[in-house]
Amino acid sequence: MINDKRMKLVVLGSGTSVPHPRRSSAGFWLEIKGHSLLLDCSASAADRMARENLDWANLDAIWISHFHLDHVGGIAPFLFGTKYAPETRNRTKPLKLFGTKGLRQLIESFDNANEYNLLKQPFPIEIVEMDQLEKFEILPGTEAVAMKTRHTSDSHAIHLRDSSDKTIVYTADTGFDKNLGAFARNVDLLLMECSFVKEKPVETHLELAEAAHLIRYAKPKKAMLTHFYAEWDAVDFQKEVAKFSPLCEVLEAFDGLRVEI
Repeated sequence: MINDKRMKLVVLGSGTSVPHPRRSSAGFWLEIKGHSLLLDCSASAADRMARENLDWANLDAIWISHFHLDHVGGIAPFLFGTKYAPETRNRTKPLKLFGTKGLRQLIESFDNANEYNLLKQPFPIEIVEMDQLEKFEILPGTEAVAMKTRHTSDSHAIHLRDSSDKTIVYTADTGFDKNLGAFARNVDLLLMECSFVKEKPVETHLELAEAAHLIRYAKPKKAMLTHFYAEWDAVDFQKEVAKFSPLCEVLEAFDGLRVEI
């Protein structure tokens, strides 16, 4: 990885828990000044990292936004792979796993299902359970703050700021909350779920009108919508987004999309 001033984002999965022919479940690879962070780890994340020719064996950290399986279900298979892979045999630097309280218990539950010893790797594993709105270092030189979201009791958005003051907010799954717009105010990239086009069937996700409202309120330099259910296949993304005059460029996430921030 090149140590420069740009954040580099690779979309591994732009879909949901529902199988889709072109969209896998949640996962985003973020490179910041020579370090790498995986935002959520669905069951497809390990395969997608390999398909995108990313240096998964030297991944520095994983952020788990919440404990739904389409966001965390790949962490046990990934650790099962790194435990035996030739690519990680000589690795010595730690892999850090970040999330809310309960993350360690969840991983240990996966671990104990068949005595996998997932935490006994060729390299150290560090599990960090954070509290919302308290700053922590997620990568060297990159500061993070998490905020509770309206999705589950454990769901959080995360705000990242590197040493060059480049910023990104990843909402993960959330219902509508104007506080989220304030949390993402003026960021370089707002990576936000937008599960439904309209007439959403649940309050714990966003539809386009709500996402557009939050974008206008937050005023990011750029936004990207993700976590799409299949109903999005039947609409013209840019045409639908344009109806709400979102005030900045809004990208449609798709598996394999790469952007620089």
